[in-house]
Amino acid sequence: MYEFFERLVCIALPRSRDFRGLSFKSFDGRGNYNFGVKEQIIFAEINYDNIDSVRGLNVTITTS
Repeated sequence: MYEFFERLVCIALPRSRDFRGLSFKSFDGRGNYNFGVKEQIIFAEINYDNIDSVRGLNVTITTS
């Protein structure tokens, strides 16, 4: 879990097009942070030649 979070923050998100940081407004007041990623190809482990279509994903980080 921590390895995924580190790769997400240090490698994948900076590779995202038009990445301007994460918003504090995405906290829900109960210790959860939610955001969406438009393209799964920002992860270095995914080979672009092996995907049939670009998909997004939602990420929820629970801090409590």
